[in-house]
Amino acid sequence: MKNELQISKLARIFSFRSACRGFSYSIVMAPMTRGFSPNGVPGVNVARYYKRRAENQVGLIITEGTLINHPAAEQGLGKPNFYGEAALNGWSKVVDSVHDAGGKIIPQLWHVGMARQINGENSNPEVLPIGPSGIDAVSGEKVTEAMSLLEIEQIIQAFADAASDAKRLGFDGLEIHGAHGYLIDQFFWKKTNKRKDKYGGNMMARSQFAIEIVQACREAVGPDFPIVFRYSQWKSGNYNAKLAETPDQLAAFLAPLVEAGVDIFHCSTRRYWEPEFAGSSLNLAGWTKKITGKPAITVGSVGLDSTFTEFFTDGKGGQITSLAPLIERLKHQEFDLVAVGRALLADPAWVTKTVKNRTN
Repeated sequence: MKNELQISKLARIFSFRSACRGFSYSIVMAPMTRGFSPNGVPGVNVARYYKRRAENQVGLIITEGTLINHPAAEQGLGKPNFYGEAALNGWSKVVDSVHDAGGKIIPQLWHVGMARQINGENSNPEVLPIGPSGIDAVSGEKVTEAMSLLEIEQIIQAFADAASDAKRLGFDGLEIHGAHGYLIDQFFWKKTNKRKDKYGGNMMARSQFAIEIVQACREAVGPDFPIVFRYSQWKSGNYNAKLAETPDQLAAFLAPLVEAGVDIFHCSTRRYWEPEFAGSSLNLAGWTKKITGKPAITVGSVGLDSTFTEFFTDGKGGQITSLAPLIERLKHQEFDLVAVGRALLADPAWVTKTVKNRTN
């Protein structure tokens, strides 16, 4: 009953319907990084981009990663800011466009941490990347100093400020990006977090940074504004990485985030159909929902028989496949929403065409 009430609350906000009542309303547009916001400001083209997806039966749009107000947050030029008058005015127009089309939209709040390009194409190229211990996730080498407690405090506040702005601008919720080896995930991962203070140590301690970000965002937006938290086991460049090796470890990881104020978990996997743990067919989203009782979003190669990258690396896979197994999982309430990325990036009408069994 508790879970049903949670889903009912979110249904009123996201226009969510179960698979048996309308497949299209279970579809979420996954956040996909783009570089079409000069000087960090989303323009008319960005508003039109998202509106086209809302016009074609996408139940919820999660924007591309938007940068919180911190000089080391960005990774390359053209990424949209989520601070400053010009950028926020641009996002206000995006929200209006999506709402005019009858859609729902939330921003993904993002800080790349140690993934920031050193000497790369950044608006402030002299700014060094930051991370819990200054360790590069790919090489495992220390390249900068560990974040100070003051820097941690400033970034937590920057997330909270962005959350407050999201609500003020009329967004329908927000997503915190805690996946894929970016800043929050760098705190989770013991390879990149070697701290000896309260933000490092065991899994609970390594989660403290994320917990405080969620708590600060919740305080900023109040009890009824949905907070989505995206997390992943895998990291960019390390697809076999695991934060949790067992369901019990996953439960210990997720429980404090629920307590902090997460409403929905966006569970990033490369292939939605792959089981997360031995002995069960549940994927990461399925386990997350089972453990927490919270609604869960699944994602990963929806509509394909393998990850799209395999088509380019070995010429195999990448073929369109039936959505029937996915719909069956939805009907059995393994998870509640399905995020689709590249298909919607390529074709704003993908959902409409899928529902009507069209190819053009």
